[in-house]
Amino acid sequence: MSLSNGVKAIFFDLDGTLRHSVPTGGQVFTEYVTSLGLHVNHDDHIRAIRWEHLYWASSADLSNDILAHTFDTEKFWTEYSRRRLIALGVPPVQAAELAPKVSYHMGEVYKPESVIPDEVRQMLSELKQAGYLMAVLSNRDKPFQDVLVSHGISDFFSFSLAGGEVDSYKPGPGLFNHALNRAHLAPNEAIYVGDNYFADVVGSRRAGLRPVLYDPEIVFPDADCTTIRSFNELISILNVL
Repeated sequence: MSLSNGVKAIFFDLDGTLRHSVPTGGQVFTEYVTSLGLHVNHDDHIRAIRWEHLYWASSADLSNDILAHTFDTEKFWTEYSRRRLIALGVPPVQAAELAPKVSYHMGEVYKPESVIPDEVRQMLSELKQAGYLMAVLSNRDKPFQDVLVSHGISDFFSFSLAGGEVDSYKPGPGLFNHALNRAHLAPNEAIYVGDNYFADVVGSRRAGLRPVLYDPEIVFPDADCTTIRSFNELISILNVL
């Protein structure tokens, strides 16, 4: 593999892209809701995931919930559960009734394993050997270099950058601009790979990067960008970006 089409750097999202929670919160949430007697089909499941992506992409709802429940984490997650129940198709009144119970269940039983898939490690190794500069950009509030170290992937990256470090969060362009300046690159020399269309694709485009959407569950079937379902595909598409 060689550097192609002027691409010198590949920036990655962290959570849900390189690092995965197994099982996902959405899976456990839906399983519990189903155990309560509510019917959830595949379309409901995908719709809720799409809502979740939108919510965490610095949405107005997220900002309002943080402002309203700054000092009450329990109420924040109860409200989050209410919103997600509605996204699953639960009527609003019933969602409000169930939200405290669902939120409590998630807090008590959801203890996921943090995993870097083998295909991610293989991909990073191949890209590193090919000479690409790589970095990780995340909407986390605090630096997360320790996460990369603990998962054994820190050596693949020239740097990592959290939105909270530069007071700019995806889908705003600021986080990407800081990364480009740090890498001494023009926007068209970098691509950004992430799993959230609303944060990763929209944000990287605003900064002039070339977006690649990682979408293994086909949450965004109509996405207007290059899309991959596995990281094995990323290697093969670099020559045509």
